[in-house]
Amino acid sequence: MKTTSATPSLQVPSGYGLGELEKESRMGGMGQETQREIRIIDVADFDRRHAEIADELWRAATEIGFFQVKNHGIPLSDIEAAFVRAERFFALPRETKAQWPLTRNAGWEHKAQIRPSTRTPDQKESYQVTRPRMDGLWPTEDELPGFKEATLRFERQCWEVGMRLLSCFALKLGFAPDFFTRAHDPAPATYQSTLRMLHYFAVDPALKDELGLWRAGAHTDYDCLTLLFQRAGQAGLQVLPGKDAESRAWTPVEPVEGVITCNIGDMLMRWSDDALPSNFHRVRNPQPHEYQGARYSLAFFCQANEDVVIEGPARKYPPITAAEYLKQRISANFSNRY
Repeated sequence: MKTTSATPSLQVPSGYGLGELEKESRMGGMGQETQREIRIIDVADFDRRHAEIADELWRAATEIGFFQVKNHGIPLSDIEAAFVRAERFFALPRETKAQWPLTRNAGWEHKAQIRPSTRTPDQKESYQVTRPRMDGLWPTEDELPGFKEATLRFERQCWEVGMRLLSCFALKLGFAPDFFTRAHDPAPATYQSTLRMLHYFAVDPALKDELGLWRAGAHTDYDCLTLLFQRAGQAGLQVLPGKDAESRAWTPVEPVEGVITCNIGDMLMRWSDDALPSNFHRVRNPQPHEYQGARYSLAFFCQANEDVVIEGPARKYPPITAAEYLKQRISANFSNRY
């Protein structure tokens, strides 16, 4: 269990890291809905309450599989401004956005993500910001004044929250408090955490009865930790803890203003030797009686730097670099985009 400063030459078996995709491929279909406890954890006064918050996060992650946090330090006004920037970006003409095509988790895509669970394109577009990979992928000041500077500032705010939460899991796993902060260091070119703006399309009346279409098909995230911001009135997110996967029973997670919904990703599950299970989630299309308009969300993916080695304390799985792990996962979701 370690981080490195240079990319190690690991002999990674062909296809290693794709077991999660096999599980994901079995998660199609509507399933059923059920209610589960959704814990909202107060992380105020973080430094003084670090051990207490770590205990609460660990219990939520292991007993339920997902959680929400409040008093996290990002002002509501900054979250609202980030949503406005996303709306302005996606309102640009398609030919303008096409100047910044998605490559290696940076740039714009339109219906390019095909989940193993659905095998149909997600009904959305997204713009992904991965700091070292953004050359030529930013709107100009003429196109969107102030967009780059404000987006990078919000990305940093998300990173800070993510690192605080991950320090709690480091504590519970017996690692140094700054273990995950060092593993997600934004300074080097190997940094690969990503801020993603998402625009799920308003329902097209011509496609409303089309079977197999999802705003986002069922999946687990392939990072360590995801922070998700939702907008009030734009529902559709459903969660299924990994430990309950066979039940196919999904829990709606309604948007709460200013609250961040968090889930453990496959990378941290592997790093914890499966002590922290990742959870499935999806965004279903609205039902006829529900709001039919566009849905926007913002997600920040805490993804360890490329040269970091993922290896649990008990060494349950062979070591693999974060670069190779993400390459396999992204290639399975996006054709020729890594």
